[in-house]
Amino acid sequence: MATRLVQINMKAQDDSALGRFWAEALGWGTDSEAPGVTNLEPIGFTYPDPSAVCIDIIARPEPKTVKNRVHIDLATTSSAHQAQLVARLKGLGATLADVGQGDVPWTVMADPEGNEFCVLEPRPIYGDTGPIAAVVVDCTDPRAMARFWGEAMDWTVHEVTDDQATMRSAMGVGPYLEFVRTPDAKTVWNRVHLDISPYPGDDPAAEEARLRALGATDPGIDQSAISWTVLADPEDNEFCLLSPR
Repeated sequence: MATRLVQINMKAQDDSALGRFWAEALGWGTDSEAPGVTNLEPIGFTYPDPSAVCIDIIARPEPKTVKNRVHIDLATTSSAHQAQLVARLKGLGATLADVGQGDVPWTVMADPEGNEFCVLEPRPIYGDTGPIAAVVVDCTDPRAMARFWGEAMDWTVHEVTDDQATMRSAMGVGPYLEFVRTPDAKTVWNRVHLDISPYPGDDPAAEEARLRALGATDPGIDQSAISWTVLADPEDNEFCLLSPR
């Protein structure tokens, strides 16, 4: 058994407005499966597919109060493209953000609801990822996170150091998943989190038991009204185990 990363879940006070921003930013399409839920995926995309990690935006009334522990890095192909993308995103409502990054070659921004993201300088490794270069998770121990997520999913671990761990779909397509060491401790539930899915025919209950045996825990929330399972990884980052697709 195994799972794969299929989407990130992002909370918003206005899911439709934030969905429009990210659809324009990525060149993707939007869909609404229910009031308060906006789905984003590449145009012509058949979900799920490792060539993209989709975005599910869910309406929640609570405002953002701290830096997100999960964010998106956007890919660029040249210095000119990076500058043009930053300017275009500002026109869509994004702002420059200071998270203590100092003098770095990438540009840190925030979307209209304050969610941090980075517009990277051109890097050859991200030349074939699509608009999203990587989904980045802050953590205190990248090696431990790589061990857990490397067994939780069938993605390939590419690099592990004390400061960063990198994974990608075993098919070698789509964005990377990166765990980056940061000094900040998790203090509130994550407004942006990972959603993973088993493969068709797999038993969700057995997959949940396998993930718990790897170190996943119960985040202690009421799950009586939902059809999926919410768990937490070894650093208490919430994630959802969806139904097989």
